[in-house]
Amino acid sequence: MNLKTLLDIPLPWETPCTEIPDKEVDRVCDDSRHVSSGAMFIAVEGAISDGHDYLLSAYNLGCRVFAVQKYSGELPDDAFVAFFEFSRKALALLSAKILGEPAKKLKLIGLTGTKGKTTTALMLQRILCECGINTGYIGSNGVKYGAVSLPDTKNTTPGSLELNRYLSDMVHAGVTHAVLEVSSQALYMNRVYGIEFDTVIFTNIGRDDHIGGAEHPTFEHYVECKRTLFFDHGAKNMVCNADDEFCESMIPPHLKPIRVSLKGNGDFNGSNVNFFNGDGVLGVTAFCATPDMNVNVMLPIPGYFNVMNAMCAVAAATCYGIKPLRAFGILKKTFIEGRFECVPVANDRIFVIDFAHNGMALRSVLNALKEYEPKRLICVFGSVGGRTYGRRKALGDVAAEMCDIAIITADDPNFEPPASIAKDILPSFENSKCVAIEIDDREQAIKYALAQSQEGDIVLFAGKGHENFQLINGVRTLFSERELIKKYKEVIPAVIPTAVKE
Repeated sequence: MNLKTLLDIPLPWETPCTEIPDKEVDRVCDDSRHVSSGAMFIAVEGAISDGHDYLLSAYNLGCRVFAVQKYSGELPDDAFVAFFEFSRKALALLSAKILGEPAKKLKLIGLTGTKGKTTTALMLQRILCECGINTGYIGSNGVKYGAVSLPDTKNTTPGSLELNRYLSDMVHAGVTHAVLEVSSQALYMNRVYGIEFDTVIFTNIGRDDHIGGAEHPTFEHYVECKRTLFFDHGAKNMVCNADDEFCESMIPPHLKPIRVSLKGNGDFNGSNVNFFNGDGVLGVTAFCATPDMNVNVMLPIPGYFNVMNAMCAVAAATCYGIKPLRAFGILKKTFIEGRFECVPVANDRIFVIDFAHNGMALRSVLNALKEYEPKRLICVFGSVGGRTYGRRKALGDVAAEMCDIAIITADDPNFEPPASIAKDILPSFENSKCVAIEIDDREQAIKYALAQSQEGDIVLFAGKGHENFQLINGVRTLFSERELIKKYKEVIPAVIPTAVKE
């Protein structure tokens, strides 16, 4: 693409150069190590490093076109420099432009909220695909469309360059709709800047995560970033959780949302929630009154809140002409990988994998599991190394309060010793009735949990969820909790039948 054409975007910029050269640009990069003579290097400030420190490195690799947020004239005269007030916004628009603006060729559905994004998004994708609408997904569980299933992305919402590449691939594969999890951090960092969504979904707001460090400076900032999805991205349809205290503040004046409620406050109203346990799988039933019809709901995943997630997905599907009865029928057969996923290796006890990795999420999952009245509640968990220090005490406090046995182990320790992480968690169990056991090797912790399980127990493996790797010393190694549970199922103690006296 000619540089003049590429720079014709709805974002002001300036240049210290005398003119725009007549030059072809074949790609844009935000990593100086990947540039070439035909690339434009866009320098952005990151939490750890600043792309502006690598301008000369990119130049020495042959790059001669640059987009920057700050510039002190360090490049030779044959370099062209475009100066933007916010280079992240430039990255979003320029990466979209050079890839043919793929977002404009898709019906995009964006979800944001503290909890429920992944489950709701994957439910909605499944409904749309089953109804003949070729739909892609991008979020915490990776990238999925057609026969393509890519592992999880680095972020819930990928960086704008990576995001536009995925959207472009979807367009070329014949995808017409895409469901995107849109994190508050993505909105804060302008990863979806310039993208318009056809439908937006608000799940909820929680108060004890994503604040501080490299994330949001305040809770109010976190909420405001969430709000921009609904106010600034051109949505035509909206679905919202009417039971959440922040719901009304998320609704822009131009939209009449579909409200979803478990308290009778919505257009979709769920009630009569009941829980079932059968053959190593937990589930939930409910009744849903919709504007179109009343539906008996059955979901093969547990949790009161999953009724809300399902109703949000079904309500969004109605924006595309799908009847609630058909949509709920599809969800009867829908399992969500790594989200309340039951691994049925025994009929008399339950093994659950979930992504819960902070105190709020862990409490929510454990509360849901307690509804099934387990004989004992056992939790295997850890916390990410080298960051998220504030989450450790919260995780420990919740487990100490709610579990019978807690097995503290590695999550993604990276360069931090698992024992150091456990040291921050274990004080929560002082004076607790919960028995805490430290096993630093997560595979061995899984094996131990299976061996200690008894008839009627529920064992939760929290933190890894859908992930199929473990990050140790900077290296991702293959690690699937699901496969390890199956591998070690032979250590599960058999139930000895009680003798019957004649």
